[in-house]
Amino acid sequence: MQLCKIKIGKATVGLIGLEQAIQQAVSRKMSENEATDFLFEVVNRENYIPATARVLYRQALRREYQTAQSGGDQSPQQLTIKILGPGCVSCNKLNTMIFDIMQRLDIAADIEQIHDLDEIWRHGVITTPALIINGSIKCSGRMPPPAEVEQWLVEEAERL
Repeated sequence: MQLCKIKIGKATVGLIGLEQAIQQAVSRKMSENEATDFLFEVVNRENYIPATARVLYRQALRREYQTAQSGGDQSPQQLTIKILGPGCVSCNKLNTMIFDIMQRLDIAADIEQIHDLDEIWRHGVITTPALIINGSIKCSGRMPPPAEVEQWLVEEAERL
């Protein structure tokens, strides 16, 4: 089964079976309440859902169903940033730089560090460190200057 990433509260989690369940719910033309119950049941069978997070999961599943029902892609409602690299000094420096810039500009983003080489290559990146903002590779194999990173973040934030 395929892993589908979804935003639950402030965290991003991978859920097994979600994509197929959403397709089934859309094809059956379920109401939002029926779809939320159905998706929660399917996801709960395949994944661990903490009892304290059940409401957050239901809200997120409803949002995913609404997005799928409207035929829209899951366009980010906030910036998504991926820092790709083995966890070296440059990768950590890039991460710190991004946090500093975001804090100074008061920009929110979902930041993910990817260390697994297979996953890095799947993104089309061969040299690290690499920076991906909202699915677009901004740089690879070099440490960008802070002014350039700031420009990228501002441009991508304005597109949302």
